[in-house]
Amino acid sequence: MMKFGIAALALAASAPALTPVATAQEAQTIEGIVAIVNDEPISYSDVRERASLLLLTLGVQNPNQQQVQQITAQALDELIDEKLQLQEATEYEVEVSDEDIASAVSDMARQSGMDRDGLINVLLSAGVNPSSLQAQMRSEIAWRRIMGGLYGSRIRISENQVDEQLAQLKASLDKTQYRIAEIFLYAPSDEEKEQAIAGANTILEQLREGAPFEVAAQRFSSAPTAAAGGDMGWVSTEDLDPAVAEALSAMPSEGLSDPIRVEDGVYIIAYQGKREPTETVALVDLVRLSVENGSEEDLITATSAAGSCEGAETIAENDPNLRASRLEDLRLSDLGPEGRSLVESTPVGEATDIFAMSGTIAVMYVCNIDETGSTLPSREEVEDRLFARQLSMISQRSLRNLRREATIIQRGS
Repeated sequence: MMKFGIAALALAASAPALTPVATAQEAQTIEGIVAIVNDEPISYSDVRERASLLLLTLGVQNPNQQQVQQITAQALDELIDEKLQLQEATEYEVEVSDEDIASAVSDMARQSGMDRDGLINVLLSAGVNPSSLQAQMRSEIAWRRIMGGLYGSRIRISENQVDEQLAQLKASLDKTQYRIAEIFLYAPSDEEKEQAIAGANTILEQLREGAPFEVAAQRFSSAPTAAAGGDMGWVSTEDLDPAVAEALSAMPSEGLSDPIRVEDGVYIIAYQGKREPTETVALVDLVRLSVENGSEEDLITATSAAGSCEGAETIAENDPNLRASRLEDLRLSDLGPEGRSLVESTPVGEATDIFAMSGTIAVMYVCNIDETGSTLPSREEVEDRLFARQLSMISQRSLRNLRREATIIQRGS
């Protein structure tokens, strides 16, 4: 969902009404039709209201003619997408109630430190009809429900995918890392790239005048990070598109990049910080389960019955042949080559292979591994990120397919 952000709302609350987007000629035909999407019209007034909302989002108070043209084109593109999304909602019988929209408006207001009436007053004082925001919310809520319903249960993030992502993140800790945020404007053709570069320059003008980057990313970016305000976290140049990595490396200090042309669009990068590789210490929590009589068969049976760290401790309490010892905050490097290899090759929650120990044999249940000093996310966080990324990519692809298959007629103004 689009968020204004406290900075943009505060600016809007003290700003005069925005310069009307429509020209005098358009005002005479304000209810005329500028586009038809599968037989459903979009009027000039629809475009004007959405353009005013976009300008408010960026904190623009007195747009020039070039900005008006670029923001109007963006507004029309958004409205076309929303028509397509709502038509799909009708097809799938997805309903969005007035209560759903009112709740979304209230949530947006709370995030910006005000109540619903305060947010509506900010819109009105800036010359923005609240109905434009409500219409956008209706389409976004409907589209989110469609995508979640069609694909949410189909997306499966495997343990291997999580392991691979964590391994990549861990490897990047040995490299110089950059804290960056992104705005990506999807533009696959040369003609669309020129338009995207013009749009990127308009966005950059407002960012350099103080518009919040996270708000612009939420509003304009096609990247999966848009929902998080464009935040990519700490990354190495190897994680980036080569053209973006080259531009980032050439930036002398923190700040905003110029538009960066890539194969399928244009990037704006906010370079926010840099750090050199950091030393990390892996700490591990274990439960060691051993047998007093040295019987491999007894140990295999006990391991199968235990199933977890807690299970190993419980089963040992009731069997004099078993001994369970909890070992916490051990440095992985202190376990020695064999012990370290056993632990590193064992998923958290499972038991290692059997090993010899002081005249008997044992296994170790791996309860937890903590990379102290690193910024590695948890497995659950990685899984959530991968899921959101896949759903976002599916959503964008589905919308592009709808555009390609739709009958869209645009009329000159």
